[in-house]
Amino acid sequence: MSVVHRLAAGWLVDHLSFINQCGYEICDSFGYPGSVTLNTSVASTGDCHATSTFPATSSSRDGPIPGPAIQTEGKTAKTRYLFREEFFDISKPHIAAAPEEQLWQGCPEASLTEIKADSDRKRKRKCVFNQGELDALEYHSKVRKLIWEGTLPLVQEGLKSGFLHRTTAELSCRKNVIPGHVGCGLAELCEMAKQFPAVNESDHQAVHVLDDENSILEQDLLSCVTENSSNCAKIVVLMGQKYLVPPKSSFLLSDISRLQALLNYKKKYDVIVIDPPWENKSVKRSNRYSHLSSWQIKQIPVPALAAPNCLVVMWVTNRQKHLRFVKDELYPHWSVKTLAEWHWVKITRAGEFVLPLDSLHKKPYEVLVLGRVQGDVKEALRKSEDVLPIPEHKLIVSIPCSLHSHKPPLTAVLAEFIKPDVECLELFARNLQPGWTSWGNEVLKFQHTDYFTLMQNE
Repeated sequence: MSVVHRLAAGWLVDHLSFINQCGYEICDSFGYPGSVTLNTSVASTGDCHATSTFPATSSSRDGPIPGPAIQTEGKTAKTRYLFREEFFDISKPHIAAAPEEQLWQGCPEASLTEIKADSDRKRKRKCVFNQGELDALEYHSKVRKLIWEGTLPLVQEGLKSGFLHRTTAELSCRKNVIPGHVGCGLAELCEMAKQFPAVNESDHQAVHVLDDENSILEQDLLSCVTENSSNCAKIVVLMGQKYLVPPKSSFLLSDISRLQALLNYKKKYDVIVIDPPWENKSVKRSNRYSHLSSWQIKQIPVPALAAPNCLVVMWVTNRQKHLRFVKDELYPHWSVKTLAEWHWVKITRAGEFVLPLDSLHKKPYEVLVLGRVQGDVKEALRKSEDVLPIPEHKLIVSIPCSLHSHKPPLTAVLAEFIKPDVECLELFARNLQPGWTSWGNEVLKFQHTDYFTLMQNE
């Protein structure tokens, strides 16, 4: 289970186990096991590579990993893929906190004045706080106690059960090898797709089902939803790169200007999770991915995709401008009623915050705003039967992935608040999940086989 411990404050989540329980087993083989070649004429960019640049790891949380599967005469043994454990080997805080600020010590309460004074002392600021910084400090002073007091018992349970280890930071000597540009070129391909000839909507299929015999035309991949309806994982090859598609999942690779194919899929979703590329200074500096303006985010057709009483979950940065926009402008625009603010708290394997809780630059937590689509009252009441109401505040505590923007799974933590077997959608996704439809211009990014280790089943 991806939920290691559940307490009143929230959940301690094992992100790595969730990925490895998604069923990345290849059940058939034609050439490369379970592969589906995307017939593309677009050349790979210089940053992309067709083979792994990772050194092989010798162990995993799920046991030792033998070498690649060996093709025997007439058949290939079943193979399974495991996400590389080193991407969750966060053993030490990114920035060490002073001893009095550690999770195990100090007072959980601090006033806005105290936090400002402490920040001034540490940074020796010569200028006053701007309004954005003051807003962020005020918000932090309100949620600080909830985060501190909620995280502590979850971490203690994790230490008792052995999921977390206080001595991890001292014992760990593994060197993380993080690739710079694995799975690159997806966003660029989506941009190039705008130059493709227009597709006649009436003649074009709304979904392409993956199998092992037919190639997928590039235009099909970018103009309709691709679906793996089987019980086994599949591998698709795009621009010389191999990507894993988990069982019972579907995806659309496109940018925000080509969302029509998702609407053509004719599904209404009971859960919609959104992780938009918010504008911020670090994004502008890194040029890692393009950001969207508030106006562009409002154009996302959530009302057209949402089923009655749909639960909408929005990932929001700690910038108060964005949080106010979601609650006061975006959700009302979509006829979504705000119900709750949850927080994702990031810790190390030793149970420490990855950043000091009162850090001015970045916080060790991110915000999720939960709401429900308002509409037909009778339908909403019917759909809310036998499910718990959304709590006003919960914590999702986990060891974060070292890969940028690889968010923790919400499937297990939302389970008690939604009915089973509902339709779920993630917008601006960078990975796939069984039972979910995923959309984004980097929707396959973290499905690249270089992020996984191939093992052979007996």
